Amino acid sequence: MTASARLLIVGPQGSGKGTQGVRIAETFGIPVVSTGDIFRANIKGGTELGQKVTAILDRGDLVPDELTGEIVRDRLAQDDAANGFLLDGYPRNTAQVGHLEEFLAGRGESLDAVILLDVPRDESISRLSLRAIEQGRSDDTEDAIAHRLDIYERETAPIIDVYSEKGIVDRIDGVGSLDEITERIVAALDARGLRVAV
Repeated sequence: MTASARLLIVGPQGSGKGTQGVRIAETFGIPVVSTGDIFRANIKGGTELGQKVTAILDRGDLVPDELTGEIVRDRLAQDDAANGFLLDGYPRNTAQVGHLEEFLAGRGESLDAVILLDVPRDESISRLSLRAIEQGRSDDTEDAIAHRLDIYERETAPIIDVYSEKGIVDRIDGVGSLDEITERIVAALDARGLRVAV
């Protein structure tokens, strides 16, 4: 049996949200809906969407809210997301929060919890710098990392205020071993009555 949970995981670059998102989704038996993964798969597959996204990214722009929202709605309408999902990378600004709320309300649903991985800025920078060295990523310079963190703080951090007002944000200490952080998240969700179905 699958547990029902509609979750969003949020955190700055380098907070480990991609890794934790996959772990939590597996624990609850729900799919991870990651806009980054969807875009990358389409770019790699050379689909019409992939070509659109490539053109946008090549101009140095962010994928517009309208297009991102369309992709997420399409993904959430698939059968495997009927009992729940874990969103990663969407919504990334307050306008997208409005679009998501409207879509879910139309299905008689709402988010159960927002997992916020709290990681100090210095920690994010050192993790990303290390990853750049390990993976040979030349785009992960300290300036580029700082710029991405600035965008997160300016555009994404305000969505936390919106969800905090609804009382659904769980602030998780994102520093520690992978297992420790996963345990903290599961305990917080459990306290909300979101239990893993056995």
